[in-house]
Amino acid sequence: MTIRVLLADDQAMIRASLRIILEDQPDITVVAEAGDGVEAIEQAHRTRPDVCLVDIQMPRLDGIEVARALADAPPRVVMVTTFDLDEYVYGALRCGAAGFVLKDAGPSLLVEAVRAAYSGDALISPTITLRLLRHLADRGARAEARMPAQPLTARETEIVQAIARGRTNQEIADELFISLSTVKGYVSGIMAKLGVRSRVKIVAWAWESRMTGTGQRPQTSGTSIGGMT
Repeated sequence: MTIRVLLADDQAMIRASLRIILEDQPDITVVAEAGDGVEAIEQAHRTRPDVCLVDIQMPRLDGIEVARALADAPPRVVMVTTFDLDEYVYGALRCGAAGFVLKDAGPSLLVEAVRAAYSGDALISPTITLRLLRHLADRGARAEARMPAQPLTARETEIVQAIARGRTNQEIADELFISLSTVKGYVSGIMAKLGVRSRVKIVAWAWESRMTGTGQRPQTSGTSIGGMT
């Protein structure tokens, strides 16, 4: 099945480069382009792509507003940014974006991000994840995490931390010596407990809960932050 993609970036040369990279793949086709946020939303509703690659900084409406407007629509939004310390990334994450990649991350990562979004997964560049967390932590801008509906198990906590470090499902399976289908089952269960609909929002929750696994350890006295066991 062909993955239908919309490209939204205010620079025509960037859109042309992205189109060449994506359409070099047999399973991906670019169905529309947009030069600003308003046009991106209009084109998304008109052409109904599977995935939207959206630049964070655009005229009229930025990528965050595009992600918010399309949060309940069929296309999955993958944010593309030039800045690996872009503070807007966290806002887009909370709006339901399905992934983050840097423009200079290379063709293979870009293609992988599109395929991951299409399959209901998400790819977050480890560079973006780690530097964003460090940047926001330095600013002391942490929010309070909502408690999960049910406590997370120790294994679920491990998987949350791995997701927050930008690991894919396959990488998590390899690291924990479990099957890919088992990882997917855990991720679905975690989403249900946290009341979120994407693994990117798991990252937001992990950051708010200080569960990122990047040198910060959860509190443990019977239960940890968020009622985790």
